[in-house]
This record gives sequence, C-alpha cells and structure tokens, in this order.
Amino acid sequence: MTMNDSHLDDATASGPQTTGHLLGAADIRRIAADAGISPTKKFGQNFVIDPGTVRRIVREAGVTADDHVMEVGPGLGSLTLAILETGATMTAVEIDPPVAERLPDTIAQFMPEAAGRLTVVNRDALAVTPENLPDFAGERPFTLVANLPYNVATPIVLTLLERFANLDSFLVMVQKEVADRLAAAPGNKIYGTPSVKLAWYGRAERAGVIGRNVFWPAPNVDSALVRFTRHTPDEAAALGLDGDEEMRRRVFRLIDAAFGQRRKTLHAALKHELPSEAFETAGIDPTRRGETLTVTEFAALAAAAREAER
Repeated sequence: MTMNDSHLDDATASGPQTTGHLLGAADIRRIAADAGISPTKKFGQNFVIDPGTVRRIVREAGVTADDHVMEVGPGLGSLTLAILETGATMTAVEIDPPVAERLPDTIAQFMPEAAGRLTVVNRDALAVTPENLPDFAGERPFTLVANLPYNVATPIVLTLLERFANLDSFLVMVQKEVADRLAAAPGNKIYGTPSVKLAWYGRAERAGVIGRNVFWPAPNVDSALVRFTRHTPDEAAALGLDGDEEMRRRVFRLIDAAFGQRRKTLHAALKHELPSEAFETAGIDPTRRGETLTVTEFAALAAAAREAER
C-alpha cells in the first residue's frame, strides 16, 4: 500500500500473545539516527525509551488478543510493539510522514510475526473519520491506547469520542495537569470545559504518574495516565445523557458559555443561551456558577431550553 495507508502483510494476520524485543533507549536513538529522524516540538514528540513503561500502559489498558486498538502518535514504535505483544490487532495514526514511513520497518525488524496485525495511517488524528479510517467504521468496539502529543491531547480524545460512537474506552498518557483536568469533579478548581465534556461520554479517572526520565527527549512537565470508559446506553439514560447529536451540541454550547465566564452566575453567563424559565424547569438555582454543575445538570438545562422552544 501507499505511505498514506500502509499495512504490513504477514501470514499471522491475527494470533496469540507473542513476546518480542521492546525498544530501549539505545534502540530508539539508533532507529532515529538510521532514519534521519529527530523529535520535533511541532508534533510534540517525546519518545518512550523504557520497556517497563509501555508494558505498564498496556497492562493498565487491559489490552487482550481480542481487542481492536487505535494508537495515536506511535512515534518510533515503543508502545506499538507492546500493544502488538498482546496479540491485538491495531491501527497506528501518525501525522509525521518520515515517522509513519519508518514504523512498519521497525515492527518487521523487532516483531515480524506481528506485522500483519498492524496498519499504519499517515494522517492528523484530528482529521480522522469513519470514512477515512474504515477499520473503525461500524459497530465493533475499539479502544484507544496512546502517548498523546501533549499540546493537542484534549482535542484528540474529544474529537474521537464524537466521531466514533464505538470508541468504548481509552488509556492515554498526557501531561499531568491535563490528566487532572480531564478527571476533575464539580467544585474542584481545575474542573472545567474538558472535564464536563468528557463526562458526557463516560467516566474518566487518573491511572498513575509517569516519570520524565522514560522519555527522549525528557519533557519539562510531568506525565500521567487517564483511563476512560464510555457510558453504556443504560448508564447514559440514567444520567440524562442519552440525547441525540443536536442535544449534545446544545449541552456543549452551555458548557462553553458557562466556563467562558466561570466567575459569573449561570443567569449571567447563560442569558443569551437559555430562557429564564429553563432554570426553574430544570430545578437549577440560577445563582450558581458553572463550575458547580454536573454534566447531568447541564443536560437538564439544555432539555428545558429545547422544551421551551416547542
């Protein structure tokens, strides 16, 4: 196939768990030197150089041979090899053309029996859709396991959850402060727009801290793991989060407006978004601030506003 959508063919297109050579610091530096690749700030590249760390990520994600996995930002293949080691089938989405071009060679060299279970797609993760990523179209559930570029981690997870209803779970490594925000609860000073929007889709929690010394180059910030599980239909219904796409957009507009002026009361922050009677209908005190509301309460306000329009 072409560089934009490369698949490594192998007789073992799916198979049992395998044990291969995972990449250490010397391997990563040699692969980068051989390919003329240097980590770039443009793509937020910090390559993991510790086999124990990638095995820990895969273990925390609970990946098995039956899973269908998406990895965003595979880099030189450290985490990719650890995912393939489980026997899972996966697609790696890589924005950097030289890095995407090199990845199949790395897998063929270090874990050739797993090559047929990997597809490499050279594309921006923010541009992927079920139409241009057909392996993830349809209803078959899949999981995201990734060391995400820190500067776009939140947009990536929210975009993928919106576009792929079958993205059932993820385990991602992000900047520690981002992890804290994604998993924050109402009333917490770091609770904000990402926290509430992610809660629309499911439950997020911190899953541990990662030291700076496992990366090349070492970042200037600490890292942490975030585990996420999407609501089942019954869970979404019980939380009042089973609305259609139009309702999701309404809820997200309210969230954006409330946190865009987070020190203002809801009545002041949402005066252009809601009729005043929506607060009474939803049972929400308009003198509260957005940072105190759960996603269920935002959804109740959105439902009340839609009802008032009828």
